Amino acid sequence: MSTDRTEPPVTAFMLVKTTPEWLALTVPERVEAFATQVVPVIEARTRGVRSRFYDTEFYSARVTDVWVWEADDHDAYRLLIDALRETPFWDRYFDVVDLLVGTENGYARTYGVEPLATFAT
Repeated sequence: MSTDRTEPPVTAFMLVKTTPEWLALTVPERVEAFATQVVPVIEARTRGVRSRFYDTEFYSARVTDVWVWEADDHDAYRLLIDALRETPFWDRYFDVVDLLVGTENGYARTYGVEPLATFAT
């Protein structure tokens, strides 16, 4: 078993639900609000984070979107959450319903084995 203890990347599945305030904005206003009120704060206060956004409102009544964040490490993830909490994104435009945070194939890193869940067909 390997004793290598490098910190694995962190993946967070942020389940959010739009608020009436967000939905009251036109699409151009939403784009502008996100570009001017959220993105600059993330860029100024974080490092080593990437995101993908999934629309789910047509499949779920509980959440409207899933925002998948990848962070280089736990500190980068912490900086991201701290930054988002300082913007209208958090609790004004969106309700954060749940955060599911993990590391890909963590069991394989722990036990020094090849991942079993990641394969190509």
